[in-house]
Amino acid sequence: MLNEDSVRAALDEIRPALQADGGDVSLVKIEGNDVYVRLEGACHGCPAAGMTLLYGVARVLRERLPEIEEIYPA
Repeated sequence: MLNEDSVRAALDEIRPALQADGGDVSLVKIEGNDVYVRLEGACHGCPAAGMTLLYGVARVLRERLPEIEEIYPA
């Protein structure tokens, strides 16, 4: 079952890499099997933010939690 604790735990695995570049990620909400996250700090508004979300955050979340259907920026 997809829940906030499991998503937050997966985000905690990603967080150090983002923080190393001055960014961060936070969980905004879960709707069904869809997850909404917000890139923060240096990641917010960065030209590469879409790639970070798609190939970094989304990849790790889907590896850890295969029940996730979609990951959306919030």
